[in-house]
Amino acid sequence: MKMLVLGAGLQGSACAYDLLHSEGVTRVTLADLKIDRLPPFLERVRSEKLVLKQLDGSDHAAVRQVMRGHDAVMSALPYYFNGPMAALAVECGCHFSDLGGNTEIVFEQKKLDAAATAKGLSIIPDCGLAPGMVAILAAEGIRRLDKTERVRIYVGGLPQNPEPPLNYQIVYSLEGALDYYTTPSWVLRGGKPVQVDALSELETVEFPSPVGPLEAFHTAGGISTLPFKYEGQVDVMEYKTLRYPGHVAVMRPIRELGLLENSPITVKGQQVVPRDVFIAAVHPKLHKPEGKDLVALLVTASGIKDGKKSTVTFRLIDYYDARHGISAMMRATAYSLSITGQMQVDGRVTLKGVHTPDEAVPFAGYVAGLAARGVVIEEL
Repeated sequence: MKMLVLGAGLQGSACAYDLLHSEGVTRVTLADLKIDRLPPFLERVRSEKLVLKQLDGSDHAAVRQVMRGHDAVMSALPYYFNGPMAALAVECGCHFSDLGGNTEIVFEQKKLDAAATAKGLSIIPDCGLAPGMVAILAAEGIRRLDKTERVRIYVGGLPQNPEPPLNYQIVYSLEGALDYYTTPSWVLRGGKPVQVDALSELETVEFPSPVGPLEAFHTAGGISTLPFKYEGQVDVMEYKTLRYPGHVAVMRPIRELGLLENSPITVKGQQVVPRDVFIAAVHPKLHKPEGKDLVALLVTASGIKDGKKSTVTFRLIDYYDARHGISAMMRATAYSLSITGQMQVDGRVTLKGVHTPDEAVPFAGYVAGLAARGVVIEEL
C-alpha cells in the first residue's frame, strides 16, 4: 500500500507514524508546506518507507502530481482543504479520507459520489475522533436495537493534571475549540434536527477514578451529519464536550463579554479582532508541550430490544503514550484516520462512493484495529 498523508502537523505526523508501523504499507509520503520540522516521535523513525514532500495545498497542479501513484490519501490539513482535496483524489484515482471539521463541507463532498463510484473509489470524510469514532460507535449501538430512542455522545480531550482556572490544555487547534464554543450545535429532538446553543444544558457525567466526574455541554461539529441521517428514526441524539468541573463557569462569561468575537473593534485607534487577542493572551498559558493528556469518551444508545428496554454503551479512556511521546488525542484521532485509510485500500471498506464512517467503516475491524494499538473501547 502506497499512502499519502497531507499535513505534517501533530495529527498528520501521528497518522504517518502509524502507517509506517503497519503491515502491508510499503510507502508513506508526508506532504506539507513546512516539512522541515517534524515532531520527535516521527523524527525518531528512520525508515526508507517515509518520503517527505514540500507541498502547497492551494497549488492543485502540484497536489495532483503528488497524489498520482498513491493508493489512498489521508488529509490532516485544515478543514477548508477537505473539499478540493477529495475532488483531486477522485480525479487522480485515489481513495480519500479526512479528519472532517465542517458539516457543510461533508455535504459538498457527497456530490462526488457518482464520480467516485464510477472509478471504484471510497471517499470517507470525518474520520477522526469526533466526528469519526463516535459515529461508528453510535451506528453500532443503533444497529443492535430494534428501536432507538436516545443516542448520547460525550467526548473530551483533557490534561491528566488540570490547572485552574480553565483546567484545560490545548490538545488541538485553540481556534478550532473556540469555534465549537461559539457555533450552535445540531441535535435531534423529537426526531427532528434542531440547533441548540453551545455551552448549554450543562450536566455531570461520571467516569471511573482517576478521571472522576466531568461536566458535559453542547458544542458544534462532533456528530457532523448524523442528526440529518437519523431524522425520524431516533427521537433524541446529541453530542457534548467533556471538561473538568468549573470550565463552563469561566468560558461562558468570556464568550458573553464578546472576547471570542471575530468582528473587529477599535482599540486606541487600532482595529483588532477580540478572538485574536484572546488567543494571543491565553495560548502561552494553555499550551503545555510536556503536558500529558487523556481522552474520555462515552456513547450510549437506548431503546427497545426484543420488546424490552435496552441500552448499548461504549466507553474509552486513553492516556498519553509516554514511551513514544504521542498524545491520547493523536492516538484516538490520527490512528483512526490511518486505520480507515488502510481499510479502504485492503478492501475491508466495501462501499464505493462518498460515505461517512458510520456507513462505510466496519465496526468489528475498526475496534480491533484500535485495540491492537492499545486504544481499547469497552462495552459496558
